[in-house]
Amino acid sequence: MGNVDYDYPHSGMNMNNVGENHVKHRVDIPPPQPFLKSMKHAMKETFFPDDPLRKFKNQPASKKLVLGFQYLFPIFEWAPNYTFQFLKSDIIAGITIASLAIPQGISYAKLANLPPILGLYSSFIPPLIYSMMGSSRDLAVGTVAVGSLLMGSMLATEVNPNQNPSLYLHLAFTATFFAGVLQASLGFFRLGFIVDFLSHAAIVGFMSGAATVVCLQQLKPMLGLEHFTHGADLISVMRSVFTQVHQWRWESAVLGCVFIFFLLITRYFSKKQPKFFWVSAMTPLASVILGSLLVYFTHAENHGVQVIGELKKGLNPISITELVFVSPYRTTSIKTGLIVGIIALAEGIAVGRSFAMFKNYHIDGNKEMIAIGTMNIVGSFTSCYLTTGPFSRSAVNYNAGCKTAASNIVMAIAVMLTLLFLTPLFYYTPLVVLAAIIVSAMLGLIDYQAAIHLWKIDKFDFVVCVSAYFGVVFGSVQMGLVIAIVISVLRLLLFIARPRTFVLGNLPNSAIYRNIEHYPNANRVSGILILKIDAPIYFANASYLRERISRWIDEEEDRIKATGETSLKYIILDMSAVGNIDTSGISMLEEINKISERREQQLVLVNPGSEVMKKLNKSNFQKDMGGNWIYLTVEEAVRACNFVLHPCKTNPKKDESEGWNNV
Repeated sequence: MGNVDYDYPHSGMNMNNVGENHVKHRVDIPPPQPFLKSMKHAMKETFFPDDPLRKFKNQPASKKLVLGFQYLFPIFEWAPNYTFQFLKSDIIAGITIASLAIPQGISYAKLANLPPILGLYSSFIPPLIYSMMGSSRDLAVGTVAVGSLLMGSMLATEVNPNQNPSLYLHLAFTATFFAGVLQASLGFFRLGFIVDFLSHAAIVGFMSGAATVVCLQQLKPMLGLEHFTHGADLISVMRSVFTQVHQWRWESAVLGCVFIFFLLITRYFSKKQPKFFWVSAMTPLASVILGSLLVYFTHAENHGVQVIGELKKGLNPISITELVFVSPYRTTSIKTGLIVGIIALAEGIAVGRSFAMFKNYHIDGNKEMIAIGTMNIVGSFTSCYLTTGPFSRSAVNYNAGCKTAASNIVMAIAVMLTLLFLTPLFYYTPLVVLAAIIVSAMLGLIDYQAAIHLWKIDKFDFVVCVSAYFGVVFGSVQMGLVIAIVISVLRLLLFIARPRTFVLGNLPNSAIYRNIEHYPNANRVSGILILKIDAPIYFANASYLRERISRWIDEEEDRIKATGETSLKYIILDMSAVGNIDTSGISMLEEINKISERREQQLVLVNPGSEVMKKLNKSNFQKDMGGNWIYLTVEEAVRACNFVLHPCKTNPKKDESEGWNNV
């Protein structure tokens, strides 16, 4: 790297004289603010970044009451403007997603070790609640495979669903209640940022792993097995499958493979021909009808093909008296509810935001949490288990052209009619068809393309994704979730504890300073080391930064000795990216300043933020370092340093077109 020389007028060594010919823009200390005002601002930025109360400003009391009611129940905001065209679109979308919700609901309830009728119950009441309280136009509410599997695996470790089905059912309602309480509380107290600790990479790995496990669980009905492991990991499932080879039923296997192929080929067709999206949406219900007719006419239930059996007719019975709040099951219900609640919340909000982005409208994350939480609380009182907004159903709703959340009402009405009149028709529905529906849906969640993308973009994110996947597949769903969260938080801590620092150099013919590793043509400035700190300075990284800056200084001095350049006299710290600093960070700067003084070097700060400047001023650090050595830009700091280093040095005048006159 070459050196950069500058023109400086000879006006003495006093730094105050630099301003006679070169304007120094002073770094101001922000005006003092009362503690309560500062705290109020910090709380507002933390919990109310979207400023949800702005619509209430300067409004009369009656208007505020109406706006508040509309905030809690968005249906009263869009219903007055509802049109007949909207109704036609929502009816089509609602009937379409109902055709998917009915077979999926029955399938996912079996996945949670619950009676199949609960899947229909959970597709009736919760969608009605969400249609009144939700802010997404496209989210289609219902049960989800991953949440069902997670709830089933966690509750089954405490209570055997076959030996004590009544207690198991009550625990499922109780876990759903606690999941709803958690979700609504996060929204009410504006704590939705907690969900953000599940990174995109962690969610991709976890969901793919859970989808793989769900597919493995379907080997039981696919092979017609009576007994199956309660473990969800790959090894347990494979051991259970291959120790019962003599009990495999080829009839179920053939039937399952045929329907899986049928479901996948129709999905492929719908993707290639988007206008025929309804083909893929209708296929699960068509599979149920075809499978039921096949069993009915061939009496396949007598040849190893298991069927659902009788489904109770009627609407949701009240279950509020069946919640279990006594030991030792209370802890299990709370733990299960918290975990499945977080997963359901992350999925529902992510899906809602995705489709809102496609249609260019905004959804309130905290409002969504309240809506999802409320529908699960009410659902637990009405014989429903965990519900959220699954991607597959919401995608069908979106493609069907839904206009408002009224499509959920249409779906709920269709499910209600099914509960009242059509449940006997499901008696001959083969379990293997439900397994095929689950497998076809889960294959879409194994997002290998996202994993490949992560590998190309960020290797650490790929490690997070793969770790979560293998944690689920070879451990358990809970273990995979814990691994995903731990690795994501660990990465966050690494970003905080090990922030990047790098050397800046001057780009030729400019007053711009950039990372010399990023811009190899950037020139080091003789006698000056310019470092940039790329993160806030806290107790977690203060020690690291002290050691790293000291090492940068040592390396620069070694480089200078090797090249025979001017000795190092100034260390400039560009603090543009340092948004905040604590007392440990200030102590670190004081130590760096003392180290510099012992080496007869001067520490210079550039562009500290308002919070940083306020704390530096209160700590008297500004006075300790000479008061004048804080500059607004790197350019000004380099000018001042070079003025002292080369008071008599002049360079030939550079052409203005080269930009040197500004340096």
